[in-house]
Amino acid sequence: MKADVLTVGGKKLKEISLPNLFSSKIREDIISKILETKKVQQPYGPSPQAGKSNSASGKIRHRRHVWKTHYGKGIARIPRKIMTRKGSQFNWTGATVPQAVGGRRAHPPKPISMINNNKINKKEMKIALASALTATGKIEEMKKRYETLGNLNLKKQLPLIVDEEFSKLKSKELLENFKKILGEELFKIAIIKKSVRSGKGKLRGRKYKSNAGLLFVVGKNEKVKTSMVDVKSSENVSVLDLAKGKPGRLTVYTENAIEDLSKRFKEAKK
Repeated sequence: MKADVLTVGGKKLKEISLPNLFSSKIREDIISKILETKKVQQPYGPSPQAGKSNSASGKIRHRRHVWKTHYGKGIARIPRKIMTRKGSQFNWTGATVPQAVGGRRAHPPKPISMINNNKINKKEMKIALASALTATGKIEEMKKRYETLGNLNLKKQLPLIVDEEFSKLKSKELLENFKKILGEELFKIAIIKKSVRSGKGKLRGRKYKSNAGLLFVVGKNEKVKTSMVDVKSSENVSVLDLAKGKPGRLTVYTENAIEDLSKRFKEAKK
């Protein structure tokens, strides 16, 4: 499989052969399994001792002629803490149980249930990554992911590969050259846009929402500083970067990144 390498101006520089990992079968089932395994939720919940810090106990008896009885008092049989005492009479209040003031919660969030203990096989991880990389080179997969591209007649050759000079550009120049390579329609979904969420989510700790934007994969020795697109090294790029939500994310690779990815898969085979 061949692919063009584009210059800073958007012109064809040369043609290279892509490694076999860009011709893999797209296994959406394994990709979804990886995404489920990698889900992270911050555990939260009250302290295990919340509402139990007082000296109330469940040993208040409902029998006659015993110490600390509430027989004949006309009060509910719940644990109580003693506020004042005079002889065998007590001024006490309900405690510990959920219906008492300051008591524990009835069914609190349980942090142990929020810890993801799922595991994944190394071979499955490798297949999923190869599938996600292959999907970035298929226009059909990209149209499935981005609904706005569904009716457009895109004739771009994917995957998009650029010269290493791109990694040396400043943010403004980088965006200008991405626009030349991608065209108007693809450039609209390439830039990360942040907006205020509509509805009550604003009150619940998720005021802003943003799109994924373009993913720029660079070689291990290349560094790009920009906040307008996602930048990942070929050493660290994962299924979460390439296929979170759905395979076929708009992705641009440098020529060095393609070489590094090829070496990374060869090392994984050994």
